[in-house]
Amino acid sequence: MRELPSVERLAAELGAPHALAVAAARAAIDERREELRGEGKVGDDDLLARARTLLATASAPSLRPVINATGVVVHTNLGRAPLAAAAREAVARAAEGYANLELDLESGDRGSRQAHVEALLRELTGAEGALAVNNCAAAVLLAAAALAGPGAAVVVSRGQAVEIGGAFRIPDVIAQSGSRLVEVGTTNRTRLADYERALERLGGQEIPAVVLRAHPSNFRTLGFVEHVEVEALSELGVAVIDDVGSGVIADDLAVLADEPSVRRSVRAGAALVCFSGDKLLGGPQAGVIVGREGAVAKARAHPLARATRIDKLSLAALEATLRLYRDPDIARREIPVLAMLEASEDELAGRAERLRSALATAGVDIEVARATGKVGGGALPLLELEGPVVRIGAGSPDALAARLRAGDPPVVGRIHAGALLLDPRTVSDAEVEPAARAVAAALVRETR
Repeated sequence: MRELPSVERLAAELGAPHALAVAAARAAIDERREELRGEGKVGDDDLLARARTLLATASAPSLRPVINATGVVVHTNLGRAPLAAAAREAVARAAEGYANLELDLESGDRGSRQAHVEALLRELTGAEGALAVNNCAAAVLLAAAALAGPGAAVVVSRGQAVEIGGAFRIPDVIAQSGSRLVEVGTTNRTRLADYERALERLGGQEIPAVVLRAHPSNFRTLGFVEHVEVEALSELGVAVIDDVGSGVIADDLAVLADEPSVRRSVRAGAALVCFSGDKLLGGPQAGVIVGREGAVAKARAHPLARATRIDKLSLAALEATLRLYRDPDIARREIPVLAMLEASEDELAGRAERLRSALATAGVDIEVARATGKVGGGALPLLELEGPVVRIGAGSPDALAARLRAGDPPVVGRIHAGALLLDPRTVSDAEVEPAARAVAAALVRETR
């Protein structure tokens, strides 16, 4: 213990900014002190080398690019939807300097940040009005607060009073809006008559009410089930808030047929339709509200609209993504989520073979096999995306996965049946070579 240098002396040898050097030196000395206190743990006593390693780790960005080889297209832990090139460029332009975020360049007057996406959203969804906020949870909260709020009731099917990712619970959201939750029907069967009776009872008590339809997102009930479609709900004579979740605008994609369509809800007459920007829409994190102009105006004027407003970088990415949807063919080709979902067998097989070939000299059990990926992000939980994968069956898959996560770039695969799988569906063509180098390096470390 007496031989340990002082923090200041070790920090002076690092040649780094004082605060960073002190932190790294203190951490290195603390680690060494714990080793000396432990029984039989001598450890490496090169404190300068240890401090330099800690300094390099502390200086590296925490948020880093990752190669997603899991086969989960909308992977929440990995940032959900990767952005299209046009969206990335739009973010860079908006970040470089000032922008006309809330300035009308023609008149010189203050403008609205919503103007950059409102017309596009109306065009693409057929809605009368539109509003973008920071995520879909905020959109649902704002919609409930604006159309119901204190003293009013929100009528929800008992089967839709759900909890989805991150402990987002519909009952909690309704409570935060100040509204009263009224559940109707049962967990597996809710009929139109259930809504009608509840609304009649509330009307008799002179309690204002709206109906909320919440898409169950990351689960499905099967068998003896019944629910009411948005068209029938919109005929009840009260405002309907439709939380459709994933934000499907690409209605022509067969793979997305079982997800609720934004356009369908708008056509049905829902007052407000809420959805995410970073799921099947394929854009940045955002919550989008479209619907009737009067209802959107109420949401726009509510105090929560300020608290949940979207920032300029997300707004730039959202606008660029929406512009791609003006041409469905371009959208399917350039929006990564749509391209991954529509990837052909030949495309996936070619990518898998490139990856396998690059690893063929690693001297371990590597083959192209078959497996199923997932859409992810709470969308289409029953859909299995079957296709080729690269299977690495040698050694401990958990240890290999850990080494890959620690690599540069980090590669995240999935473990199945005692092997590590690398799914080419979520690995772009440009990522195949970097992924192969990272995997090869991890396999070399394993054999040492």
